[in-house]
Amino acid sequence: MLQEIKINSSRVGVLIGKGGATKKELETRTHAVITIDSKEGLVKVEGDDEHTVSLLRAVEVINAVNRGFSPERAFEMIEDEDLLLDLIDLTTMADGPKQLDRLRGRIIGKDGRAREQIEEMTDVEISVFGKTVALIGYPEQLKTARAAVDMLKQGVPHENVFAFLDKKKREAKRDMISYYY
Repeated sequence: MLQEIKINSSRVGVLIGKGGATKKELETRTHAVITIDSKEGLVKVEGDDEHTVSLLRAVEVINAVNRGFSPERAFEMIEDEDLLLDLIDLTTMADGPKQLDRLRGRIIGKDGRAREQIEEMTDVEISVFGKTVALIGYPEQLKTARAAVDMLKQGVPHENVFAFLDKKKREAKRDMISYYY
């Protein structure tokens, strides 16, 4: 089995790691052979059919690193197979570079506080990089975090988004309590 991924030239070094350590660790943990063409930014992930799932996980980790996550954060998806990567394309809402910057700014917030608050309230890790927002989390939390990002993209005031997240968090807590009692 072979998968090819085109990655941003600025992320090639991060994927390789110091002395090739990140690439080696990813190969070891996923039983994949990874070839990186640093000039083209082309990554080939190869492996046998016996390790298809871990090969696909390797591709997901590479995509996460490519979208701005640190290798450590991306590797969490190998440790916990229930964690997923979700990508949100910002270009659908932005007509040009200024609008794209404004959207990124709304999602990140002043000094990164909006992004941090969404991460805290949903238990989802967020990376705003280039023209995308990448999310790593469990399916239910991803759905909530994606809804919050979509609300910010559409211009909903931050306080309304945080009120929505607070309501979702209370509902989740209530559901968990009623499940056990």
